[in-house]
Amino acid sequence: MVKKTLELPRMRGIQDLLSINMDVESPTTTIGIDKIRLPAKQARRYFDVEKLNHLAQSIQEHGILQPLLVRPFSGVSGEYELVAGERRLRAAQIIGLKEVPIISKDLSDIQRSQITLLENLQREDLSPLEETEGILELLGIQLDVAPSDIISILNQAANNKRRNLELTENVFRQIETIEKVFSTIGKFSAESFRTSRLPLLNLPGDLLDVLRQGKLEYTKARVIAQVKDEGKRNELINKAISDNLSLNEIKQLLKISKSAETTIEETLRTRYTAIAKRLKNTKVWEDVKKTKKLEKLLKDLEELLD
Repeated sequence: MVKKTLELPRMRGIQDLLSINMDVESPTTTIGIDKIRLPAKQARRYFDVEKLNHLAQSIQEHGILQPLLVRPFSGVSGEYELVAGERRLRAAQIIGLKEVPIISKDLSDIQRSQITLLENLQREDLSPLEETEGILELLGIQLDVAPSDIISILNQAANNKRRNLELTENVFRQIETIEKVFSTIGKFSAESFRTSRLPLLNLPGDLLDVLRQGKLEYTKARVIAQVKDEGKRNELINKAISDNLSLNEIKQLLKISKSAETTIEETLRTRYTAIAKRLKNTKVWEDVKKTKKLEKLLKDLEELLD
């Protein structure tokens, strides 16, 4: 059995964040790939197929250079739960490996979640949406609150700063912890994350789905989100993906669409103004049948405007 130093995600301050001894020599062993179970709650939702295939080819040529990190699976002897290394595991499955090298370490649920999320946040193909959701989940673990509460904390801190109000002691400490996590990750501050990433979560569901699947860049998604009609938005999403439209091409299509809508609206306004003017001077009111029909039409119009 080979002794190998446990390598956790390389981020500044990670040892303090996780409270795990990273210097301990951990034994490496090889186990059947069917003995590894994925966590019930996956941090990643999408993997780039092309990059996975490249990794699989590399593993076929050079083997798995860094063992997977696992922990004993509760209640089942000889089986393990994956903590870090899902891309390597999936790549190994692609080329049909029966066994993989692992390092097994006793970790709490919180430690496992933190390591999984931190490893996930270092992926090159991680989408901005995946990164945003992962960071919120990591912050929630650190503060023992729901991700939605993290959003509330960030917004409260920003609102208080804008109004020159002091934070409560509790919120102040929470913001300190949040800033510590961002320092560990090596990017963002509490405010930059709030303003640049949280708006992604407000995108329509159809756009969130394609973002999670890695089919569309978030810069394009934010432009397409301007289309409020769901049917038209879906058409634009499908066209952007199938035709691999650039950001400028999407903006141009949106501009043309808005121009057409504006033309229709202006035409309707002009027609309404002209009809209202004609009604004032017409003799239609002298015709009982036409008056009753006009009354019904006006009633329909009033109901439409309510």
